[in-house]
Amino acid sequence: MATLDQNVVERIEAAIKLDKEKAEMGNVDMEKGIELIRDVGAVLLDVRPPAKVKGENAEEADIPDAYYTPYPEFANYLDILPQDKTAPILVACLKGWFANRVMGYLEALGYENVYVLAANIEDLIAAHKAHTK
Repeated sequence: MATLDQNVVERIEAAIKLDKEKAEMGNVDMEKGIELIRDVGAVLLDVRPPAKVKGENAEEADIPDAYYTPYPEFANYLDILPQDKTAPILVACLKGWFANRVMGYLEALGYENVYVLAANIEDLIAAHKAHTK
């Protein structure tokens, strides 16, 4: 069996420790997701693949600090991530599958306050539009 790079193992262990300290291991409901965006200033990453986007993505919907970073090309968007590794980041898609993967990538990169929206991002976009009318 190949030996894992000790640095990688330590980063994974640190990410798991941080997730254990978060309610629901970092999975947040709609209310908490909206609070993270509006009150805490979290960066929102809409990671739906292009084929899964019906209508606007979060960036097009003018959600503050929202970026459309489709999962299949996520590595191409690393330059938009906050320099501050403690900045809150909310990752969202339709069912959480892609968002959970991206959460793991971000944590492996050293980001400490990463959350996954445990709801459909289309509902978050609709809630944002209803609030800004």
